[in-house]
Amino acid sequence: MNREQLFHQIQSKRSYLCIGLDSDITKIPEHLLECEDPLYEFNKAIVAATSDLCVAYKPNLAFYESLGASGWRSLEKTMERIPGGCFTIADAKRGDIGNTSTLYARAFFQNMNFDAVTVAPYMGEDSVKPFLAFENKWVILLALTSNPGALDFQMNRQDDGELLFEAVMRKAQNWGTPDQLMFVCGATRAGQFEALRKIAPHNFFLVPGVGAQGGDLQALSRAGMNGQCGLLVNSSRQILYASSGKDFAEAARAEAMKVQMEMQALLTEKGI
Repeated sequence: MNREQLFHQIQSKRSYLCIGLDSDITKIPEHLLECEDPLYEFNKAIVAATSDLCVAYKPNLAFYESLGASGWRSLEKTMERIPGGCFTIADAKRGDIGNTSTLYARAFFQNMNFDAVTVAPYMGEDSVKPFLAFENKWVILLALTSNPGALDFQMNRQDDGELLFEAVMRKAQNWGTPDQLMFVCGATRAGQFEALRKIAPHNFFLVPGVGAQGGDLQALSRAGMNGQCGLLVNSSRQILYASSGKDFAEAARAEAMKVQMEMQALLTEKGI
């Protein structure tokens, strides 16, 4: 999916919601455990209930890899259920030497046909460039994350006065264009979003941490939007586990609709 197609989805759905398919076998409704493939049945129902309210889905691969071959099958079947108009993100946080990154890119972009993959920047340009070689595919580079450990490195000040995450964002823009490069920017860092947008005015930001993690949607949206919205705001647990009963899909839809309606108002406020 290219940038214009993604923006069209945002405009037509009046939403920039990304739903994280962090589908935990220990948290899904118990009645689904009787199914042959519980994770798939859960995801299928969530997607059917929410695909008109969100523009993206983001499976976190740990929830599937941890189950071995059966987890990969659940993920592959889930991908087949996601409508073609929805942007798909492999939350894999890959990043290795060039030839290995090439194989990771083939796995997610060719084999599984994801639109984007999250990538760690620590090993530098040659570990990221192979992902950028695929047309209409996206790298989502870790920049400023929400976890407490982010303070260990990301906020370290460099000799030139820049914080490390700022240096990463500036440097990475020499590797790819805003049509193929996004940044992960945690919602719990909403106070940084004006600075983030100055560094990367045209790139999309994938913003985790809204919902159960307490990120402020209104604050980050007002500070972080650009002319094409420029945000994909992720919510996982608040939507996925809105109910543990047989009404889980209906409850997920209700939660997603609350977020979508708030996003619609923010898009209108921005004139998008």
